[in-house]
Amino acid sequence: MKRIIKFPLILFTVLLCMTSCSENFLQPEPKSFFAPENVYVDRAGFEALLVTLRRHLAHGEFTGGRGSALILGQWGETPAAINRYMPDRRNLNPSGAGRVGYYGHTDTAEDGYVFIKDANVIISRIDNVEWQSEQDRNEVLAEALWHRSYWYNRLVHTYGDVPFIGEEVTGARIDYQTHTREAVLDKIQEDMEFAVEHLPTSAPPGAVTRGAGNHLLAKIYLANMEYTNAVEAATDVINGPYALMTGRFGVDAGDPEKNVNWDLHRPENKNDLSNTETILAIVDRYEAPSNARSSGLLTMRTYHCDFWNTHNSDSEGNRGMIDAGAMYDTLGRGNPDTPVTEFYTYNVWNQHGDTWDNTPDERRADINWYDIDEMRYNNPESVNYGEKWRFEWVNSDPGRLMTGMCAAPIYKTYVPEGNPEARPSGGNGDWYLFRLAETYLIRAEAHYWLDNMPDAAEDINVVRRRSNATEVSPGEVTLDYIMDERVRELFAEGMQHNELVRVSFTMAKEGGYGYDMETLHENNWWYDRMIEKSHWYEGHPETGLTIGVGIPYPVTDAVEEAIELRPYVDPFNFLWPMPDAAIEANVLGTVNQNIGYPGAQNNEPPLETIE
Repeated sequence: MKRIIKFPLILFTVLLCMTSCSENFLQPEPKSFFAPENVYVDRAGFEALLVTLRRHLAHGEFTGGRGSALILGQWGETPAAINRYMPDRRNLNPSGAGRVGYYGHTDTAEDGYVFIKDANVIISRIDNVEWQSEQDRNEVLAEALWHRSYWYNRLVHTYGDVPFIGEEVTGARIDYQTHTREAVLDKIQEDMEFAVEHLPTSAPPGAVTRGAGNHLLAKIYLANMEYTNAVEAATDVINGPYALMTGRFGVDAGDPEKNVNWDLHRPENKNDLSNTETILAIVDRYEAPSNARSSGLLTMRTYHCDFWNTHNSDSEGNRGMIDAGAMYDTLGRGNPDTPVTEFYTYNVWNQHGDTWDNTPDERRADINWYDIDEMRYNNPESVNYGEKWRFEWVNSDPGRLMTGMCAAPIYKTYVPEGNPEARPSGGNGDWYLFRLAETYLIRAEAHYWLDNMPDAAEDINVVRRRSNATEVSPGEVTLDYIMDERVRELFAEGMQHNELVRVSFTMAKEGGYGYDMETLHENNWWYDRMIEKSHWYEGHPETGLTIGVGIPYPVTDAVEEAIELRPYVDPFNFLWPMPDAAIEANVLGTVNQNIGYPGAQNNEPPLETIE
């Protein structure tokens, strides 16, 4: 947990004051002159804070200590994966119990506002200096607005209505008010329309370009139901200096057993100049100075099964698999915070008459996945060493079935440690935030809302052709198909929970889908999709069936028996609870709680405009 009250430090401070408070002690002796008024005096000073904002983006979303990357909550709240530490959302509450903060729920609010605070420093001080040119001013302001808009777009599609803070806060404030999601969207749309006019067309890795601006603006237009504008913004990106990668490239280009999807997701290739698909990728390198790198992406630990654990016994009941040797080099020390589900590993690939094990879609090719039927007992001391793993030999810890064995999309998740002495969990590496394949899917969705199914199908097929996947016809295009394609193409990249929440709002506002804004917390598309697609939740239509490798699912009953915890969601869980700490400290204002969580009875009507 990263928020721990450091009582020894507090005690030390008190003792220091008791023993050292004197007239001389109270005299200020500045040790540094790096105060804001001395730093933000020219472009170089502002650029230093922009570097901090880029670091926030990298370490906030994708890296950091185990469990702290916000991307975990984005996929664990979808049918493609499950939140291992809080599968029963009845334990999801505003106080932070049930490992809410650990899993990125309260962190998204707390960290998001910290990142917004730093962007606001630039925005508020931008005209406090004399600029060498208006272009310099506008480029710096544009990137700061991009970062602020990015995080507000994340917040309103995590919590719905949130307070909008648009200026640097220089003193204590306890009078914040909640604004409507729509008011925040209108504001960040206005900001981004300015930003895209002034962002540079090219920039160093990790910095924001005009392409990244239009990509984000297209998302905001979709959220604001301005579909024609979303098409135009996405088209500006597609017609820009980008192109899908369709040929082999990068560090493993000479390996004939791999394919372009493998190349696309090598961390070394994501910011390579030859990769024309990258719009914006974070930078995280082991060879960087220690204060400039994270503790790693931890993708192998986060998404891979804990095959090595003692529950995978052999035929004699002894340990059959270990955390060393064969398989461990590729799968690492999986201990998944976000284990993938049968929906992502199997069902989403069953389409157009093909199944997951014979699809021509190269994203599901054998070379790109480590499947369950490839798992072997790797303990040299086991009598079954080298033999296939057997479900019936799993020992008496059925709770481990939740994380004990699942296929791994290694073309996405395999990230060797930069440090050769490190335990393989998924080391430092660059990672995509925006890439062109998503832009095509954004435009496809905009075409869908405009009832332009031929163009929607063509945008989807541009992405599918690269992987030799069967093309979709205009008559097959649905919102579910578009979101399924996001799973197939963007797993562990895009902010999938936010996209599902955004579409849930749109379907309620559009009408004709069986949802409405008045009862959205009781009936919404996110919930219906969770129940329909993921076998973990009660009500899934395929309960009791068996996946293609012979493992019965769901194992929900076994998990409930073992750990007295049954995966469960309610419709109102499509929005996360605002942290109690943010609500209770704001004594002169009202920060609203989302309906369904304790405290919502104290809500006030949110502000509908931003001054």
